[in-house]
Amino acid sequence: MITSTNNETIKEILKLKQKKYRDETGLFLVEGYHLVAEARKKNCIKSIITSLNETFIEDTIYVSDNVMKKLAFTKSPQPIMAICFKQENSIDYTYSRYLLLDQIQDPGNCGTIIRSALAFGYKQLILSKDCVDIYNDKVIRATQGALFDVNIVLMDLDKAIDLLHEHHIAVYGTALENGLDIHMFDKKDKMAFVMGNEGNGVSKDILAKCDKCIYIPITGIDSLNVAIAASIIMYEFC
Repeated sequence: MITSTNNETIKEILKLKQKKYRDETGLFLVEGYHLVAEARKKNCIKSIITSLNETFIEDTIYVSDNVMKKLAFTKSPQPIMAICFKQENSIDYTYSRYLLLDQIQDPGNCGTIIRSALAFGYKQLILSKDCVDIYNDKVIRATQGALFDVNIVLMDLDKAIDLLHEHHIAVYGTALENGLDIHMFDKKDKMAFVMGNEGNGVSKDILAKCDKCIYIPITGIDSLNVAIAASIIMYEFC
């Protein structure tokens, strides 16, 4: 059992709290029974980290409660974490629904959108490279495990839209200006929707590449939280 936070193995694990090292190693951390169980289903666990006196099928690093608190992201951590391999995905053109995220910055929003996407049958997400890191702990916790069940690709959205168009998939931007009420559209076999940055919306260059722009009619306020808006659109066209 490792009892010191100065242990070299622990120092290396702590580095995974930083995006730089997650990118370099292709590894990330998950915390708690539920997320560890979801990661196990996808066979992407490299090692278990635990303060429990139990045996696991994976390679296991046993630590003291003090070390676990140092490694954990939450103030009152569950006694189990896992080091996981990042998933290498590519666009799957067999799906009927696609969601594209343009410069989403808030980890809670990103995680909630991923969770809603799974709920409404949107198995393919495409995120611009300047979105918040999907392996950020706040994103992971907000997904509640949906991260492991959705095909997520990071790439330039202009290229992604070109590829979707090549596969005869209509792409709809979200914008109030020059947009049409979502109720004016019928469902199609294959549809993709672009959700934009919390402050600036979908970038003009990306909107210009979309087939049409749509908006959610609302009253009393100017706009909706992007995670709420994405959920409404996905439900409307699920």
